[in-house]
Amino acid sequence: MASTKYPKVVGYELIQQIGGGGFSRVFRAVNIKEHRVAACKVIVLTPETSEKDRKTIEKEMRIHSQLKHRNILEFLDVVVVELKHQEHFVPGFYMLLELAAGGDLFDKIAPDIGVGDEVAHFYFNQLIAGMDYIHREGVCHRDLKPENLLLDVAGTLKISDFGLSSVFKLKDSGRTRTLTERCGSLPYVAPELNSDRPYEAEPIDVWGVGVILYTMLAGNTPWDEPTQHSPEFYRYLSGEIFQEDPWNRFSSEALSLLQGLLTIDPRERFTLEDAFQHPWCIRPSQLAKQGAASLAQALTESLRNAGDLDLASPELHQRTTNGDDDDEDEPMLSAAHNTQFTQTLMLFSQTQSGTRYTPHLTRFYASLPPEHILPLTREALTSLGVTCKDAPPPAAAGALRLRIGGQDARKEVFRGWVEIEAFEYHGALGSFCVMQKDGGNPISWRQLWRALIQAPLMEPHVLRKRRA
Repeated sequence: MASTKYPKVVGYELIQQIGGGGFSRVFRAVNIKEHRVAACKVIVLTPETSEKDRKTIEKEMRIHSQLKHRNILEFLDVVVVELKHQEHFVPGFYMLLELAAGGDLFDKIAPDIGVGDEVAHFYFNQLIAGMDYIHREGVCHRDLKPENLLLDVAGTLKISDFGLSSVFKLKDSGRTRTLTERCGSLPYVAPELNSDRPYEAEPIDVWGVGVILYTMLAGNTPWDEPTQHSPEFYRYLSGEIFQEDPWNRFSSEALSLLQGLLTIDPRERFTLEDAFQHPWCIRPSQLAKQGAASLAQALTESLRNAGDLDLASPELHQRTTNGDDDDEDEPMLSAAHNTQFTQTLMLFSQTQSGTRYTPHLTRFYASLPPEHILPLTREALTSLGVTCKDAPPPAAAGALRLRIGGQDARKEVFRGWVEIEAFEYHGALGSFCVMQKDGGNPISWRQLWRALIQAPLMEPHVLRKRRA
């Protein structure tokens, strides 16, 4: 249970931190009386928080709270605790949001493989449906990237994080304005942001959905940045890249759509309407006709083939140390996430305190207890160029934590946690290790997870599912 220094937010208690760092933290929150779960994003207020900072946060909340669509993470409520109340509670903006119990969409994608054409088609159509609604509301997202695409308990895509969004059109009059602020992550930003000139709002989001489509199909971003400094982008401009993998394995229809979305000149670039009407998009979805379990199976097929799920869920079937099967780790909370979709995704893990809902597939079990696996983990990550430091333990009794960060191969900053807790393994204590990302590309995070468990120090102790 989180400390009482966090207030109840319209009946919801902050149960467990599931992400965030610096001035922003994300908690799983539960309304016990109403049997409801949510996420609570806490943006901490300090004496250094400027009036400009507050206005930026208030703008994000104002925009997000107005957006209501099945493919947008729902904004539920907000409570503000001012600095003058800091003796009682942590000052900050407490944003209550829909909990995306299916976790990151891109947490389920094998690096450099991607998802099948059908899965990409299914989620791309949901993405452009959500973006079309956002644009019709006069809003430009400006930060479309994999880590801002989440899944609910049924596997529905949810667009999140409106911290960089801006209003570019007045709904009443239809009057539009150009934008000038340079923002977004380099692998996903449109090339016109490289100049100092004002830019049209909608085409930069269209470029972003194009990069996301590529990432779903290829399992990586197409370039470091859309400038001549990137060799891949330079070859894209010349056309040479279309003879190379993975571009040369895309279907002709998928390639045609990608080229339309990733047209350099924003005046010539596809609109979302063009995307809706493209042959690759308008064909019926086979996955939409099937159930949630089939969707989860299709989504994780590349991870199964790569053997990643054998590591994340080795099916150890060990009983808990207290000798019963009761789920002591937030039973109501776990039950609320226990759907066909999340079951098939294997978002439940065995720990010392019972079966626990864990939305991260970047996890593994080890045969050593936490106090022995932690120093090996720290040493292995350091050898991979990752910065590590010990962190205060979370609420879970006996759990150990490392705060980690660095830069991936695309020069994107990543940060997150390694959390290690005990579980019983063959009559002794083993470790359940979860890597929780709170910033950076989920596919790069999965590559780091792979590198860690394959490190010479770690590999002998990592438990795997036995193949028949």
